[in-house]
Amino acid sequence: MLRVSVSKVRPEQVDRLRAWFTELSGPRRGELLATFVDEGVRHETVLLVPTSDGPLMVYVMEEEDPERSIAAFRDSAHPVDADHRAVLSAAFMGVAEYEVLLDVPAEPPADLSTGPSAEPPAARPGSRPPAGGAAPGTP
Repeated sequence: MLRVSVSKVRPEQVDRLRAWFTELSGPRRGELLATFVDEGVRHETVLLVPTSDGPLMVYVMEEEDPERSIAAFRDSAHPVDADHRAVLSAAFMGVAEYEVLLDVPAEPPADLSTGPSAEPPAARPGSRPPAGGAAPGTP
């Protein structure tokens, strides 16, 4: 399952975010991959999008089970996760508003109807920003 979040970023934190994600993809990659096992994550992609209203960070995760992923990240004893939470907490100014225009998996989950009465993509679970402004990158 894909999970996407979009967050507003404090402009003064952009360089720190870049440095942090360089660290995660370089010297701390092994630690990051160990957290993937605990969280059931198969892939993460993070985009920084400049806008006239300030930078946005788009966090995309492919994960087995969002609830498992969130709990594993929240309860993690991995030092890299504690560092990740600290960096994101300093950088984020809240969840950005967005509209899901398309959300079509190749094979829909068994619990969703695929017939004419199926709900539109924006009404499906997980297609809107997380309630309460959960920070991206928090599985």
